[in-house]
Amino acid sequence: MSSRPAVLVLNGPNLNRLGTREPEVYGSVTLEDLERGLRQAFPELTLRFEQHNAEGALIDALHAADTVETAGIVFNAAAYTHTSIALRDAVASLSTPVVEVHISNVYARESFRHTSLLAPVAAGVIVGFGVKGYHLAVRYFADQA
Repeated sequence: MSSRPAVLVLNGPNLNRLGTREPEVYGSVTLEDLERGLRQAFPELTLRFEQHNAEGALIDALHAADTVETAGIVFNAAAYTHTSIALRDAVASLSTPVVEVHISNVYARESFRHTSLLAPVAAGVIVGFGVKGYHLAVRYFADQA
């Protein structure tokens, strides 16, 4: 077990396609680039990265991360943010704080993206700053450690 605080960075459906999927919305940074950048920016933390396209796998990852060794969870649930009561309930059940992150400004997009089922049970929400939003969320947990 590491003595460094651990943060899980959890990504939902289609985020494995970063860098190629709608670059005008999500940019050209790949998921691997994002992970590498976070590791370089936060060497004092133990960062764990997971990406799942399936709702159940995301719930399992949230449950598994809810330990005293995990300082926090950075969670981009992608489209499930707006549709999944099951993910909302999973986040609500955790003692580990969760920061919801979105690369794009969801409020400047289609109206169905304007409602987050996760926001009411998250410690905070960061939207619209591109992949820098992940850095802001990880910084929040680094400052808490």
